[in-house]
Amino acid sequence: MELNRIDNEKSSLMLVDGMALLFRAFYATSVTRQFMINSKGMPTNAIQGFLKHMLTAVNHFKPSHIAVCWDMGSKTFRTEMFEEYKANRPDAPVELIPQFEAVKKAVEAFDIPNIGLSGFEADDCIGTIAKDAVESSHVYVLTGDQDLLQLIEENISVVLLKKGFGNYEVHDPETFFEWKGISPQQMIDLKALMGDPSDNYPGVKGIGEKTALKLLQAYENIEGILENLVSLTRVQRERIEAAVEMLHLSRKLAEIKCDVPVACPLDTAKFEYDSDRVSKMLNEFEIKGLQRLMA
Repeated sequence: MELNRIDNEKSSLMLVDGMALLFRAFYATSVTRQFMINSKGMPTNAIQGFLKHMLTAVNHFKPSHIAVCWDMGSKTFRTEMFEEYKANRPDAPVELIPQFEAVKKAVEAFDIPNIGLSGFEADDCIGTIAKDAVESSHVYVLTGDQDLLQLIEENISVVLLKKGFGNYEVHDPETFFEWKGISPQQMIDLKALMGDPSDNYPGVKGIGEKTALKLLQAYENIEGILENLVSLTRVQRERIEAAVEMLHLSRKLAEIKCDVPVACPLDTAKFEYDSDRVSKMLNEFEIKGLQRLMA
């Protein structure tokens, strides 16, 4: 039985935002209706694309450990706070639905932990595990979602997927500041001010990213802005005063919880796998073309 492994002198943990990769993989081919339906009648386009994204990133960043985090349903503590949270999102396409559980089976074949917790989002699991792991490992968060940028710190890098495979925008505290002019932690306040159409909460209507960044650069956070309303323009002051309650709520919705009851002991996430088991999984799903990524 052959074991494939990636060994590093220094421990590094890659946390994969499972849904972000799966949806990206699905829509990359579904627009042309290339669902890659196998002989059992099951679409596999999302699974294939997910595995290609994951393995390409593993080969590029060479983590010693890896885990994949998943959303566990649409109802979370955020929907309890704000019923309209993500309520604008359509139902998943029928071709994607059977791939939700199947992709977890594919991940298991690589002996990679699948992690999720009912009532919380994958982001919360990623944040909690990342903060727990920083003392022993450098953490890479692989995602296409800028929400996770708030987790950046000295030993946590966020890897944003760009178009195609193997194209990344990697951010640490320095590169993030060069990009946005604020700290990663201020991303929470930035989202609270701007709102988030994707997550369906408004923030302060009429305050866009440019204005929000200027306000945060000047006053640091929401509390600082509210303490200095007299210094703002009349329009800015009126818009913020009209939305103070939603501003505070939006901040709670935007903040990733990093203390949820979930764990990923490093010894359970070491990246090594049984080639025979992986081959069996690929044959079962009739997935081809990934062998070169597993060399």
